[in-house]
Amino acid sequence: MKSKDRLQHRMLAHRIGISGLTMIVWLCGCGGTHPAPAPAATAPAIAAPSSTGNSQRSGSSEQAAAISHTPTREKAIQQLIAQVESDLAQGQASYHEGRLTEAKKHFDAAVDAMLTGGIDIRSNVQLLDEYNHTLDVVNGLEMEALKQGNGFAPVEEPTPADVANDVTFAVDPNLVAKARANLATTRSDLPLAINDYVAAFINFFSNTKIGHNTLKHSLERSGKYRAMIQRVMTQEGVPQDLIYLAVAESGFQPQVVNRQSGAGGMWQFMPVGNYGLVRNSYVDERFDPEKSTRAYARYMKFLYDQLGDWYLAMAAYDWGAGNVQRAVQKTGYADYWELYKRNNLPGETKNYVPEILAAIIIANNRKQYGFDDIQLDTPVVTDTVKIDYSLDIRLAADIVNADPRELMALNPSLLRMITPPPSMLQEPFELHLPPGTGPAFLAKISRIPVEHRTAWRYHTVSAEDTLASVARNYRVSVAELAQVNHLKADDTLENVDALVIPTAPAAPARRRVTFYRAHRGDTLVTIADRFGVSLSDLRRWNKRSGTRVISGERIRVTEPATTARSRSSQGSKAHSSQRRPNTSDALHHPASPAQASKKAAPKTPHSASKSKRHSTVQPSTKKKKHKK
Repeated sequence: MKSKDRLQHRMLAHRIGISGLTMIVWLCGCGGTHPAPAPAATAPAIAAPSSTGNSQRSGSSEQAAAISHTPTREKAIQQLIAQVESDLAQGQASYHEGRLTEAKKHFDAAVDAMLTGGIDIRSNVQLLDEYNHTLDVVNGLEMEALKQGNGFAPVEEPTPADVANDVTFAVDPNLVAKARANLATTRSDLPLAINDYVAAFINFFSNTKIGHNTLKHSLERSGKYRAMIQRVMTQEGVPQDLIYLAVAESGFQPQVVNRQSGAGGMWQFMPVGNYGLVRNSYVDERFDPEKSTRAYARYMKFLYDQLGDWYLAMAAYDWGAGNVQRAVQKTGYADYWELYKRNNLPGETKNYVPEILAAIIIANNRKQYGFDDIQLDTPVVTDTVKIDYSLDIRLAADIVNADPRELMALNPSLLRMITPPPSMLQEPFELHLPPGTGPAFLAKISRIPVEHRTAWRYHTVSAEDTLASVARNYRVSVAELAQVNHLKADDTLENVDALVIPTAPAAPARRRVTFYRAHRGDTLVTIADRFGVSLSDLRRWNKRSGTRVISGERIRVTEPATTARSRSSQGSKAHSSQRRPNTSDALHHPASPAQASKKAAPKTPHSASKSKRHSTVQPSTKKKKHKK
């Protein structure tokens, strides 16, 4: 495979899923034949043809019909090239302005337009030249970007906790007095305290550029999820200001992953443990903002019921309830600040509670601390439909007239472009769609047989469309296209609004991936997390003991045929060894305080070192120095 084709594979693999890779392989000439046509199946008509004037005999074969529409096809080709050139030009402009994330979006759009335009690239010299030119441009710019840093990988947004490791405790007494005065009028449903430790973080976030900007960006992102989080907190009976633990955990980024521990999502749950979130090869609910928030609220309530103090509950969320209990038993003080002063807490947990209290105080007194210019991000609003069948996201995007990437962004728990089959879920999958599109989706999806919703497509008819042109664009036969839409092969589309497209399922998409090509920044932990397998199994299948992998290395991600299956749905101790060694190995089953006193407390979702190195679900190339 040529270098530019490998680039396309790398750029699109994480976004378009396995079935999309099938198309890339076909374009690169790795496949010898076109996919076999799907078996003819019948779908209810989308729009009944007119009783008169909708049937014309061309008196020629399907090939002649295709030839007769050559001008229409040429126009479609020119429109596609113009779209690609526009995206490419915008990407180049963004690149030269230093906006690499924006550049990548435009480059992805250009490549996607070529791949999903419905026209065989190899059948037209202009399209093939445009395709190669596009890849050459993107490849050249990415190589240039890689020399300067991470290429087109998105810049990881650090959390306030990540940048606050260098806070010193030489605090201006005037700042402490100011904070105490503000505290008198601060409304919070958590007990708030002002001391030198908290004041140091207030000073850092309000009076240093990096601290101010990082907290500002975090608070701005909270606007996307604030209303949802507040609703869930109310329903679960926990204080509203517990929302600000997300400042330390993820900076309100729902898809960050701690490369060291594998903890992921807005609330940084570990990839093992029974805390009510589904994880399999299709979906990881740690990245679902609402479901993970509910799991977080319930777990915090359990910690509070067990420890009787919100500060200790926060410390337990960071360090582990068992560790906090042992520190209390050792000192005889069930008081966070006493444990702090007596050095019975690790450094990251010492920082954890004060920085959260500082964030709460600043968030409730923005003007006083210089945060009055915050513009909250627009809340995420969706229509949610429950589906009990597998569905290709591209089909859903066709139906609601949206970009597949938009739907993936609205459904961050999805690990691939297909929703999980019912057998892998305990309840129907909640599909989030753009607001106002839910009813239309339900009406239109009913016209496609359930067994074909992972392969077929939906095409909105335009004035220039004919059965022959649509069939050619999707590489299906006219007879087949007409049959599933209750039309005749020689019918016009004059009174037809949309067509169901009986595209053939791509065979590789129906097989489980065997090998994964590692990216820069990958480890066995992130690869295990990506494919829903345990770290111990991944090590065993690849005959290694560590977690380091080399960029470009082929990693087996399924069990060899000769090896007995031993994978557990809960993961393994090898995977959980990323946590602190003293943390209890019990899972997140809520227990009464009496029960908890007889056994080790459950693991914290993320008791690895607080100086986390976060990455997005997409493998990132950014490397951070690990700080204590």
